[in-house]
Amino acid sequence: MGISMRGRTKEYLRVKNMAVLFLTCLMICLAGCGGESVNKMSDMKPQSSAYSVSQEGEISEGGAEIGAANSIGDSAVRSNRKLIRTVNMNIETKEFDVLLDSIQEQVKALDGYIENMNTYNGSGYSGYRGRRSAEMTIRIPAEQLDTFLNAVTGISNVVRRIDNVEDITLTYVDLESHKKALETEHDRLLELLERAETLEDIITLESRLSDIRYQMESMEAQLRTYDNKVDYSTVCLDVDEVEVLTPVQEKTTWERIGSGFADSLKNIGDGLVEFIVLVLINLPYLILLAIVVTVIVLVIRLLIKQGDKKRQKQAEERARQQAQLQARQMQIFQQARQSAQQESGDKERDTDERKSGI
Repeated sequence: MGISMRGRTKEYLRVKNMAVLFLTCLMICLAGCGGESVNKMSDMKPQSSAYSVSQEGEISEGGAEIGAANSIGDSAVRSNRKLIRTVNMNIETKEFDVLLDSIQEQVKALDGYIENMNTYNGSGYSGYRGRRSAEMTIRIPAEQLDTFLNAVTGISNVVRRIDNVEDITLTYVDLESHKKALETEHDRLLELLERAETLEDIITLESRLSDIRYQMESMEAQLRTYDNKVDYSTVCLDVDEVEVLTPVQEKTTWERIGSGFADSLKNIGDGLVEFIVLVLINLPYLILLAIVVTVIVLVIRLLIKQGDKKRQKQAEERARQQAQLQARQMQIFQQARQSAQQESGDKERDTDERKSGI
């Protein structure tokens, strides 16, 4: 039994020594791997510390790039302002077609284009022809805007004009600076992506690159829109066809009275003309209506005549029957009278005979 106890003790010590040796080897391996990863991270750390990315996606390297962008922006503001000009005009003309042709030719000559055009020819369902009108949205090169406006003013009567100028210089410069900062960050991230070794670093860099590309494309589209609005001014024209142009200068009292009286006479004449035109336009309907009314009147008169004839026949029939009744009564009366006379004669004869017999 003592021998067996000593054998078990030796076996226990042998197993314990093997376990300690295994744990020691495992710790050495783990220490080696940890040192390797630390060395890798230390190799990448100086490269990433060369720049910093803010939440807005701007890159700063010791403040040098931001300072350069700001200095460029300030010089751009001073040298070249970004102005968006918009002009709204209401104009009148007596020669509608001629004016539209002249405007289109002027736009083409100044290298502009018509963005939108809506024309009303004055026709209606009732046949009444109203005044023609047009709405036009025209884009003119900014340097040719004043030339175009002077040309329009010379060939039409300007009733109203509104000028609007929007200065987007600061917004444009800020947008350009932001875009340049994103381009710089994009180039730096591409360099880091080429030296990245772990999958996690590659995924992080790719995600950031995708966000930067999206922001850069959005900014480029916005900058192109601004460039188009700055390079081509917008002119909104409302064109009305009139018979009498609106006077530019204010009239005196007597001029207002005279023009008002003349306008009243003109309106009366226009009303008579429109009434005649309306009657002539609707003449087929009026003729058809007259035919229908005539037919109805003739039918009514025919019915009245037939009623009169029927009543006349009935009156004649009643008169004939009344005459026959009176004749019959007269005949009966005469027969009764004759009978009475005959009886009276018979009585007289009987009396005479009695007297003669006595």
